[in-house]
Amino acid sequence: MSAASDYLENKVLDHFLGTASTTAPTNVYIALFTADPTDANSGTEVSTSGTAYARQTATFSAASSGSTSNSANIEFSQATANYGTVTHFGIYDASTAGNLLFHGALTSSKTIETGDVFKIATGNLTITVA
Repeated sequence: MSAASDYLENKVLDHFLGTASTTAPTNVYIALFTADPTDANSGTEVSTSGTAYARQTATFSAASSGSTSNSANIEFSQATANYGTVTHFGIYDASTAGNLLFHGALTSSKTIETGDVFKIATGNLTITVA
């Protein structure tokens, strides 16, 4: 299950109701969280300090019936320190900082320890707008 952030909801409303236009991001980036980012972008992203963690670029197929999935594997670098238990993901418009677009819970939590590689296989990250 995915949800749109408050930021994205406002951009869509403004754009499609004609009060302001918006431009699609050049790239989108997947972030991992140890606490729910929520619509307000208030969760706990995995630390970049000493872990080799960084958001990863993602590509998606064209949407159909209100849904889309990643069109290629999304693989994070091998952890050089524990990430903790990853429970959620976020999709951002920048590799650092930026705006949260979508977020959701992972199907199952995953504890990432030193030496582990977190990977989302092609087609396994689905974004649905209802």
